[in-house]
Amino acid sequence: MSEQSVAFRYAKSLIGLATEKGVVDIVHEDMKFFDQVCDENRQLVLALKSPIVKHVQKLAILTAIFKDKVNPITFSIFEIITKKNREKLLPAIAEEFQRQYELYKNIQKVEVTTVSPLTDAQRAEFIRVVSEATGKTVKLVEKIKPELIGGYILRVNDRQVDTSVRTRLNDLKLAFLQ
Repeated sequence: MSEQSVAFRYAKSLIGLATEKGVVDIVHEDMKFFDQVCDENRQLVLALKSPIVKHVQKLAILTAIFKDKVNPITFSIFEIITKKNREKLLPAIAEEFQRQYELYKNIQKVEVTTVSPLTDAQRAEFIRVVSEATGKTVKLVEKIKPELIGGYILRVNDRQVDTSVRTRLNDLKLAFLQ
C-alpha cells in the first residue's frame, strides 16, 4: 500500500476519533504544530525515517518533544504509529490530517500568486468569488512572484486561472513563432 493511502487512513481515523471526543480543533492545532516542528527541524524527520534509530528511541524523541505540548489524543496516534513501526509516515499523516480537517470544516484552500501584496479589497474579492463558486469558506494563501510582471495566478484545487502578463507574453511569443 502506498505511503499516501496509509497516511490517508490514519488521518481519517484520527479525525474520526477527535470528532468523537470533541477535540477536532485542538488536534488540528497539534498537527499543525507537529508539521511546523518537522519543517523547522530536518533532523527530526530524518530520525523518524532512519532504519538505524530504534523504534523505542523514536518514541522517546517524540515523547520528549510533544508529550506535554499536545492533546493526549494526538500523542496517542504518535504512540500507535511508533508501535506499528510506521513513524516515518508521521509527517505525511500530519499533512493529510490538515487536508481532512479542511474537508470536515468545509474550508477551500485557495492560492493567489501576484506581483505585489494584495490590497484588502482585492483579497475580499478573491474570497467572495471563490466562496460563491465553491460554496465553502475560503482560506486564502498569498504568494508574491515579481517575475509575473502583472496580473495573477489563482489556484483552486487542480484548477488554475492564469492572467499574468508573463504568460500572455509567452503566448504571444509562441503565436509569432508559428
